[in-house]
Amino acid sequence: MTTPFHPSRRRLLVAAALGGGLLPALGADFVRRPWPAGRPTPGLALAPLTGTDVDPSTLKGRPLLVNFWATWCGPCREEMASLEAAAARNAAAGLRVVAVNFRESEDAVRRFVDQTGLRLPVLRDADGAAAKAFAVNVFPSTVAIGRDGRARFVIVGGQDWTSAAAQAGIAAILR
Repeated sequence: MTTPFHPSRRRLLVAAALGGGLLPALGADFVRRPWPAGRPTPGLALAPLTGTDVDPSTLKGRPLLVNFWATWCGPCREEMASLEAAAARNAAAGLRVVAVNFRESEDAVRRFVDQTGLRLPVLRDADGAAAKAFAVNVFPSTVAIGRDGRARFVIVGGQDWTSAAAQAGIAAILR
């Protein structure tokens, strides 16, 4: 009998440091972690690079995906199109999706947005404080926040957000 592969945190960190290219070789593209019970959902008071200001505390009643990413991260870049597709597909149900860039210059982020045509609202975490508050240390990582404003789970690693597994996770926060 084979046991499922669960990459260690160290392996995920090493993979993230190398641009995430090792994750498929390690047996998983992403890991879903539950949000720690009793841990409050941090605020997200970041200035928007594109779009409008977004803070989970002001969005109660609307589910939210907060995607932490960087332009140097291959899996981050790869999942953006499917993240946009999931946002569009679930917009009528009230889903909001924001992309929080981790510690890059405004110029670098604007170049990426211009080159890719990214339409998601982009916030800049210039000093990394938001990533730290959400305990994000692997990129990409996406925090799923329910209609009640509480974080439910975190997806660590790149994911196809149009897949059945991702849609099931999104459905859980749409309820």
